[in-house]
Amino acid sequence: MSDSTAQDRPDLQKAIQDVVDVGFAGIQMRVHDGSGEHGEWVGSAGVSRLGESAKPSTEGQFWIGSSTKTFVAALVLHLVADGMIELDSRVAEHLPRFGLDGRITVRMLLQHTSGLYNCTGELDEKGTFVPGLPSTGKPWVENRFHNYRPDELVRFALSKPARFEPGTGQSYSNTNYTLAVLLVEALSGRSYAEEMQRRILRPLGLRDTLVPGDSPDIPGPHAHGYYRYQDGEEWKVVDVSRQNSSLLTGSGDMISTTRDLQVFFAALLGGRLLPAALLDEMRTPHGALGYGLGLFVQQLGPESGGVTIVHHNGGAPGGYGALMIGSPDGSRTLTAGLTTGDSDADPAQEFPKALNGLINAVFCR
Repeated sequence: MSDSTAQDRPDLQKAIQDVVDVGFAGIQMRVHDGSGEHGEWVGSAGVSRLGESAKPSTEGQFWIGSSTKTFVAALVLHLVADGMIELDSRVAEHLPRFGLDGRITVRMLLQHTSGLYNCTGELDEKGTFVPGLPSTGKPWVENRFHNYRPDELVRFALSKPARFEPGTGQSYSNTNYTLAVLLVEALSGRSYAEEMQRRILRPLGLRDTLVPGDSPDIPGPHAHGYYRYQDGEEWKVVDVSRQNSSLLTGSGDMISTTRDLQVFFAALLGGRLLPAALLDEMRTPHGALGYGLGLFVQQLGPESGGVTIVHHNGGAPGGYGALMIGSPDGSRTLTAGLTTGDSDADPAQEFPKALNGLINAVFCR
């Protein structure tokens, strides 16, 4: 279905325009309804590049940020299904070089209950963000082509105090998923990228999804993402379409399209990637985050009909965002790529309302 069919769902076209209106440069979105009620809808709003009028392509690639974590969790659970490791196996036994707390298990990594410090920064006791490795503002802009090694990310995190004793709390930490892909490499004898291709991407035919390693380029057609930051007293805007995502190895480094995200999420939630018992583990919410294994599980409020959705959205450090939301069985999905522009508005302030509009339009009809 092409952009020309957007008129068939004016509510969705309005919902994506609302996203642009709160300060994003552009959005491309794909909605798939496997029940046949509406079929598939794709559309876009905003611009592909600042200063030009063309809308983002609905087939374009983008950095998917933390939506990567669902791919990685599925990859780890694929190894669990093959009997190569168990969810409650101790990670330190397989990665002895780090001197990890021996109580940390595979489950704790995927569930964010390990207590490990987040290598890209943490909130302190007063709720103030304390930066870790450069991931925001001018420091990230100037450092965005730096090539990090996964061990470097883990060792930085381990140089900081743990947030809590393993298994006694829950705190979202990119470090958990960098360790998860190092575990995959230790168990399989292959690189994270190779094993992702072998077990997930190739079997599903996800030709436009990749683990880019240290390459800063989006290889296919793509909308441009921009980053607005303060340099002294001056505000600047820079095109950050090219960026090295090794800072987020395993936790936010992948590239994909709305089509590939839809195919992956529907296959995963529909039971075509993992045994039922492991899929149930993924979709079982835990702790204050309502986080299973690589998935957030959320029951919407009464005003939205009390519908349950599962999701893992993502944001690259600058310029790009991704939405990956589905019904628990994967029969209905919403996948989207977003780009930020030069607006002086803070999209984070108004975006939750626009996102709720998208969710209600797709899942609460």
